[in-house]
Amino acid sequence: MSHNATATITAPAAATQTKPAHKADAAPKRAPRLALLDGLRLGAAVLVVLFHYTAWHHGFWGTDEARDAWPLLSKVTVYGNMGVQLFFIISGFVILLSAYGKGAGRFVGSRIGRLYPAYWFAVLATGTLVIFVWPQMGAGLGIRELLANLTMFHPAMGLRHIDGVYWTLWVEMRFYLLILALIMLRLLTIRTVTVLAAAWPVLGLALHIANREDASQFLMSEYAPLFCGGIMLFLIYRFGHSPMRWFLLALNVIIAAFFTGVKGPAEALELVGYVIPAWHYWLIIAGLFAAVTLLSLTPLRNVQWKFLATMGALTYPVYLLHQVWGWWLIDHLNPVLGQYLTLFLVIGMVFGAAYLVQRFIERPLAKPLAAAATRSLNYLGVRLGLTKKLETATRDR
Repeated sequence: MSHNATATITAPAAATQTKPAHKADAAPKRAPRLALLDGLRLGAAVLVVLFHYTAWHHGFWGTDEARDAWPLLSKVTVYGNMGVQLFFIISGFVILLSAYGKGAGRFVGSRIGRLYPAYWFAVLATGTLVIFVWPQMGAGLGIRELLANLTMFHPAMGLRHIDGVYWTLWVEMRFYLLILALIMLRLLTIRTVTVLAAAWPVLGLALHIANREDASQFLMSEYAPLFCGGIMLFLIYRFGHSPMRWFLLALNVIIAAFFTGVKGPAEALELVGYVIPAWHYWLIIAGLFAAVTLLSLTPLRNVQWKFLATMGALTYPVYLLHQVWGWWLIDHLNPVLGQYLTLFLVIGMVFGAAYLVQRFIERPLAKPLAAAATRSLNYLGVRLGLTKKLETATRDR
């Protein structure tokens, strides 16, 4: 959803097991963009969109459930929510790339510049819709929730999402904070992230099995193996193959499949009304990891189709805008145009709006906002005597 900026990568290089991951090799080469990974992210976004439009249990098609309007298509799009799992896998990979060679100031600045311009627009646009135009959809939401949502930290305040899909951003944000803590403590090393990728998912699984649900949710147990599997792919990509890295990757795939096999069928039954066996989700998780592996660790990473970078840039604004605005458009257009033309037009309108957001909001604001945030954080670090924590060893290369 939010990782387009880091699809440009540093070239793989050999490294020792003790070399800090935030210390780059001297003058590392810039490698080509992972264009096919952008395409994969876009495909995940389309799957999520189709899940919310044609499978999710809403009645905006004039039927009791969306699946009643799309009886055949919904049998496929019921799996579309697995696009979120793919986003988290890719996040584990690209956020390590984003953090590599950066201190806290630059890392936070890059995340602010990447996440917030499109997000602020989406919150204001969707908030206007659900508070003033379509209040029955936003029952209970008001200006307080709107303002809190602008921070992206509203779940920590106990406040609701302006749009339900924003739940994934809070999961992502907590992962970013974990990486930030490692940078601040100068622990973003190969050894530390390897231990993290082993311990975090295993501990989460143990807490789940022990029915310690509060602790399990705090540790994001069901998403930890997705992030950590992506981390292991980063380590293999950047520092090379080893039996330990492949073992930990496989372990994370197994744990991720277990959690998804528990949650996936429950969501399919609750949100769509279909009974789906767990093994379907096991295969999906294995397939998602296999796809990211092929596109990052094989010669496919060298494929350069420039249009995919452009399309990949639309993934985040499409995700932010598609759900509530899409439902509102479906509710109004379907009675007039019919469901097939409506679905085609609504998807086209969402992508068109995403292009405008990316072109006229993200592109002009991302870099200046990132630079301003970085300068401010570094200045604050100087004032508080935390400069050494807010700067990386980049200048010491």
